[in-house]
Amino acid sequence: MTEANPEEAVKPLVTAAEIAELPEFHVSHPFNPQSDIYLKRLAPLAGLTRLSLTMGRVPPGKDSFIYHSHERDEEFLFILSGRGRAEIGEETFEVGPGDFMGFPAPGGPAHNLSNPYEEDLVYLMAGEHSGLDIGHFPRLGKRIIFGPSGIQAYDDKDAQQLAFTDFLAKD
Repeated sequence: MTEANPEEAVKPLVTAAEIAELPEFHVSHPFNPQSDIYLKRLAPLAGLTRLSLTMGRVPPGKDSFIYHSHERDEEFLFILSGRGRAEIGEETFEVGPGDFMGFPAPGGPAHNLSNPYEEDLVYLMAGEHSGLDIGHFPRLGKRIIFGPSGIQAYDDKDAQQLAFTDFLAKD
């Protein structure tokens, strides 16, 4: 995804008509072939840099991303229109306009949003934009690190657990 055009003026009000005209970025999570979401980035338009705010649209029969949790960046979802199913922890809930979901980090439940219905599911997704986050994918045994040097994925089984004592010199 690209940032807002730096030549365009940052402004505190973006009208509904302007939002409707924004281009959508088509995203599909590489770990989920059912992931199919169209995003409109709102935060950069108002000059917000510490907050990520995006409008998402999930077509019928598709998922937003994949069942995941965050280690550093908190996240919330607010349904604007359509219906969906929110998988949160080990439970699944039907969600619709006005429903809010919040996921603290660390320790918040893994979650995903899907749209098994016949109309688009549209929602706001927002959270911290720290510049360094770790996405956990517990059903896959994988993690993704989002950082300044890019995005790296690895399998949990390849991780080596270290303790502080591993760093102490053995004199």
